[in-house]
Amino acid sequence: MYVSLFSVVIFTFSLCAQSNASPHSHKHGTEREVDGAYSPRDHSHYGGEDHNVEFDHEAILGSTQEAEEFDHMPPEEAKKRLAVLLTKMDVDSNKEITTTELKQWILRSFKSLSEEESREKLAEVDLNKDNQVTWNEYKSETYGVDDEVEDGIFSGQEHVEEKALMKNDKELFQTADMNNDGILNSEEFLAFTHPEEAPHMLEVILRQTLNEKDVNKDGFIDFQEYIGDRGQTKDKAWLIAEKEKFDHELDSDADGRLGAREIIGWVLPSTEEIAGEEVEHLFASADDDHDGLLSFEEILEHHDVFVGSEATDYGDHLNNIHRFQDEL
Repeated sequence: MYVSLFSVVIFTFSLCAQSNASPHSHKHGTEREVDGAYSPRDHSHYGGEDHNVEFDHEAILGSTQEAEEFDHMPPEEAKKRLAVLLTKMDVDSNKEITTTELKQWILRSFKSLSEEESREKLAEVDLNKDNQVTWNEYKSETYGVDDEVEDGIFSGQEHVEEKALMKNDKELFQTADMNNDGILNSEEFLAFTHPEEAPHMLEVILRQTLNEKDVNKDGFIDFQEYIGDRGQTKDKAWLIAEKEKFDHELDSDADGRLGAREIIGWVLPSTEEIAGEEVEHLFASADDDHDGLLSFEEILEHHDVFVGSEATDYGDHLNNIHRFQDEL
């Protein structure tokens, strides 16, 4: 098949455009999973058998913007900047990173990521650009409702879900508004968008979950209430997997139902647990001598695991071009 030079140029240009597109664009915030839980911080770390290295980079850098910058750095520059970060991570200054030091650093990064995401979201919904958000601004930008009247906005059976979501959002908004002035500043908006960062948000999250899931109103959620309507369209394998999750991950006291603490643990996944899992993953990737410590040399040797750099991306693009040329 004849392929013109113009086609090759266009193909190569498209690869360059893809390389400029940021893979660090996922949002966390108030996104919800199918089962009703808030999307966990590591929701994009693994997709089936695929491993998303961008999550690892963000867990170390605490910023999607900085992670993107590292993606386009030459390897030596990435190593140089990573070495500076290691001196901050290394609390006892012995040029080795313990599991505790790495976990504390990752928890700090998770908080920074939440703050960064919240700032970006605030900028989107802050229509008058005064660095704070009213309910009407949020409602207008999120639901397309521009007036003060909310009852009757989503009339009809087809809008039941939107009406319920807006009702819950308004309740969360009011709970986050600590001084009751009807406006969320940046700190209050962080609690609104990332309730896992704000203990005072837990009660309303629990109440909303019980209102939605607790059919018999006994203050608990059993397995049937947990799966709800989802179970009507799923096969036996799905039900078995969900029962396994319910019994062995969520129902910590094994009494066949979820109490308040267990419900919160399900709906707002623990950043402590996620950080612990990430520590295990990074140690498995870089602790070459298996001594339970990460030396600076080990981390810098595996810098692409921790922060990434231009080298890996560039190699991928070269492989794509070579594969395309072979097909010609």
